Order: sequence, then C-alpha cells, then structure tokens
Amino acid sequence: MSTATASHHLSPAFPGRAPWGTAGKLRAWQQGALDKYVETQPRDFLAVATPGAGKTTFALTLASYLLHNHLVQQITVVAPTEHLKKQWAEAAARIGIRLDPAYSSGPLSRDYHGIVVTYAGVGVNPMLHRNRTEGRKTLVIMDEIHHAGDSKSWGEACFEAFEPATRRLALTGTPFRSDTNPIPFVTYDAGGDGIRKSVADYTYGYGHALSDHVVRPVIFLSYSGNMRWRTKAGDEIEARLGEPMTKDAIAQAWRTALAPQGEWMPNVLRAADRRLTEVRKAIPDAGGLVIASDQTAARAYAKMIRELTGHKATLVLSDEAEASQRISDFAAGDDRWMVAVRMVSEGVDVPRLAVGVYATSISTPLFFAQAVGRFVRARKRGETASVFLPSVPMLLGFANEMELQRDHVLDRPKRESEGLFDEEDALVAQANQAKDEPDGEQEGLSFEALESDAVFDRVLYNSMEFGMQAHPGSEEEEEYLGIPGLLEPDQVQMLLQKRQHRQIQRSKGKPAEEADLLELPADKRPVVTHQELRELRKELNGLVGAWHHRTGQPHGTIHNELRRACGGPLTAQATAGQLKARIAKIQEWAVRPG
Repeated sequence: MSTATASHHLSPAFPGRAPWGTAGKLRAWQQGALDKYVETQPRDFLAVATPGAGKTTFALTLASYLLHNHLVQQITVVAPTEHLKKQWAEAAARIGIRLDPAYSSGPLSRDYHGIVVTYAGVGVNPMLHRNRTEGRKTLVIMDEIHHAGDSKSWGEACFEAFEPATRRLALTGTPFRSDTNPIPFVTYDAGGDGIRKSVADYTYGYGHALSDHVVRPVIFLSYSGNMRWRTKAGDEIEARLGEPMTKDAIAQAWRTALAPQGEWMPNVLRAADRRLTEVRKAIPDAGGLVIASDQTAARAYAKMIRELTGHKATLVLSDEAEASQRISDFAAGDDRWMVAVRMVSEGVDVPRLAVGVYATSISTPLFFAQAVGRFVRARKRGETASVFLPSVPMLLGFANEMELQRDHVLDRPKRESEGLFDEEDALVAQANQAKDEPDGEQEGLSFEALESDAVFDRVLYNSMEFGMQAHPGSEEEEEYLGIPGLLEPDQVQMLLQKRQHRQIQRSKGKPAEEADLLELPADKRPVVTHQELRELRKELNGLVGAWHHRTGQPHGTIHNELRRACGGPLTAQATAGQLKARIAKIQEWAVRPG
C-alpha cells in the first residue's frame, strides 16, 4: 500500500475501517521514514530523530499501518520511565490505538491493542514478555533504545523478551553512549578504521529539523562567578567558574555554584525569570524548567523562585503517579515554572517549555542533549528556546556541538577523560525508583560549599559566542535577556552581534578603574578544557625533565623553584595561566647565559 495519503489518525472503529486518508499531514521526515519502511519491510528499523521532531507520531503511524495490513496483531511499547508510559498511552489513544500502561501480568483485555512497559519492567520479568511476543505477531517499539544498553541485564532482558518479535522499531534522539555496551537489535558496521558504529535506517538531525522549522533555535546563556569551598582535607579553595582548572576543581566549583546557600543560583534564576517574562510577550503560555540534581536542591530552588518572583513553582521529585500528574497539569496550564529532579529531562513532552536552567552537575553528553531537547519543540515559526548554564568547559562544548550527528561507537579504547561519563549508566534506573535522594556519585569529591556569586559570561548560539562579562541586574546583562522571544534564526544571530558591538563600544568609553570585569568579547576568551589543561601539564613536565637532564636537579626541586618564581599551587592544581607562566619561566631559564 502506498503511504502517500497515510494519516497518523485512526477512526474510532479501528481496525474495522481503514485508517488512511482521514486526517492531517505528516512532516516530510516522518513521511520519508515511513515510505522507506513500507518499501523495505524490515524486521528491525532504527529511526534517529532529534528530540522534539515527532518520533512518537512516526511510530504510531507505522503501528497503524502494520495493524491495518495485518502484518502484526499487537503492539508492545518499551519506554524509559513511568511517566512516558502514560504519555505513550495517551498519544496512542488520540489516534484510536489502545495501549495499557498499567499492565503487569496475565492475559490482556481484548479492549486493548497492546501494552506500554518500562525497560526496568522488562528486566524484572523478560519471560513474561517473551511469552506474549511469541503468542501473537508483535510490533515492539523501543523508545530511546540507547537505554537497552544501560546495563548488561537490561540489554539481555530486552533481547530475551523481544527476539521472537515479528517487527521491531527502535527510536532515539541521542544515538550515542559513553560506554561500549552494544544495544540489542541495533546494527553495527565497521568503518575503514575497523571501529564499529551504529547504523540508523533513517536519520533526522537537529540541523535538518532547525532548517525545516520543526525545532526551535537554542540560545545558551552562561554564567561565571567566584566560588569558594572547603575540601574534605579542610583546605579552603577559591576559583572563578569557567577559568582553566583541574577536573576535580571544575567539579567542585560547579557544585558550589549550584549550592542553594550561595548567590549564584538566585542570580541565575532571577535572570532566567526575566528572560521568561520577555519570551511570554510573544508566547503567552511559555514555561520554564529548572533541572536539579536531587530532591533537596529542587525544594530549595522552588522556594527561591517563590521568593524571587512571587509565583509558586510546580515541584516534581520522582517518577511516581503523583509526579506524572503534576507534569501533565503543568503542560496543560500556563504557570511560569516547574522544578524537577533530573528524571524529567528525557522524553517528557511539555511543548510550552521555552526557558531552562541546567542546575545539575550531570556531565554526560546524552543527558545534556536530552535536557536541551525539552525546550526545542516548535509550535509555531519563530519561537526560540533559552537555556541558562554554568560556565563549565564541558557544558559549553556540548552547547557548541548541538548540530553534530553522533553514532554509537564500539571497540574504542577508554580514555582517561571518559571517567566523567561514568554516571550515565545509573540515570534511568534511578528515574524508575520511588525517590530521587542524593546519591553517592559525589562521595569521592566530598566538600563544603562556602559562598558563590554570579557574573553573566557569554551567549552561545549556532556554534558562535557573543557578549562581554556583566554583573547581574546590569544594563549589559539586560541587553541579552531582553532579546525578543519570536525571531527567525538569522535574526537571533544579527541581534546578538549588534548587542555585542554596543557592549564593546560602551566599554571603550568607560574609565579604566570602572572595568572590574574582564572586558573582552566571548570569542576572545576561550574556555580551556580539561584535555587542554592536561596537555599544558604534559608540556611543563617535559620541560622539567629536560632541565633535570641539563642540570642534574631533582624534578621536585625544579617544580618548587618554578612555584616560588611564579606563584600558585602544585602542578596538579594549577590553572592554565599558572602553567603557561611556569612554561615561559623554564624556557627563559633555558636560553639565559650559563
């Protein structure tokens, strides 16, 4: 059957009457993916589409086609979280497919066409689902399929449960993981370098979706500031967020910024609310979401929002039924703010979300992409999304790579830096627990946050950086918070360039003594990554080794002399600027007369 007139709507009497040609038009990518599927009739199909592009509509359209043509008799949808089970069932019901989101065991009522379960649920009883799958011709839809690789047990359970399926449709918006666990039912091909990568049957990336006006362009606003904390050894450390430092120091400075007792979070929440007010001039029901690391922080942020804005925030703390209802109520209403523990970042469909605050210390590219995905779903042309971030090199790197297409890579050696991604495996398991209490992921970095402040740092947009540093509440900050909420992508870029130019001109007219912040445009203030810092330490250690061979002095003595001459802590804790100063100093020694 041709899909030229395919509709994703089914008649109420389905499957008694044909579902085709009765309602609205599919997006071009959805129609293209459906055409490819109908033409090839594969048993397994992997569709990669950016968050907000409409994967659910595509999957349900395909399900209606397979049911109508008697290619399958029942459907099983596997989702990452309890809330998404409900969301899938509601979306299917709107087009006449009845899925049971509360199924646990036994025969399914004849009123239903299938069930919705979680990956964790499949993991608990894979044989139950295998028996169901063997009993009738089954389409299995695996939403955010990368979670089937979250643990060996989940992957094995999915394979055991759904290996007999007649058809399997795998969906993901982020087809990459930081580990090398293979994902069931995904094809991997070796390239010229011998490294296997996942192969999608149809791909629709953020860049394509942006040019098609299917998703919103994202403006990232990052904030720096001075952080002070006490280590578990009792040492007090002060550092500026965004300045080059070691991996552990970045993590501790980041967590200090997010600590509710400091000034960083209130200032950033105030700025985000000011941005939301501007966006609501063009999008009256626009909402904001703060993504917190744990329940304690989430409660504190909700209280801050009430105090700062006079408006109560919707608080979502777990993946239980009550939390799911709160999300649904917020999605249907026009309240300004929702505060949620990290579980809400993936797949939750609240199209009116337009402003976000990334107030979690989770550092995986997968989580970041899914979190940003909550804000990009476009409802009408010209809508923009705004996400507020701490000035952390890794996050700014993710923000600048929004349009990169990734695949899941196997066979690669584990690099030292990948330790930053280790927490990814636990995220969805925690989302399916009854509560999100603070966990043990930070125990190795035990510390006490003492104080923090905030400084507007830069705007990132379309892989470019704009703006000079500015104090919260200043006219300079307001220039960026006040960008209209309804703009074409090229207009956003033009406005950012104009505002930066105005800031630079204003800065030139200031007396030198008033320049208490670093008054350089963002593109002249590169953020140094952990890898770049490691290269500087490597270069310094190489020069120290050469000086040792030349002079016979012990390495420790040379390092101590460099510290005495240049100042600063041990090499392992030194910033990029301090390392560069020591490199310059030892090079100076090398060329001075004997």
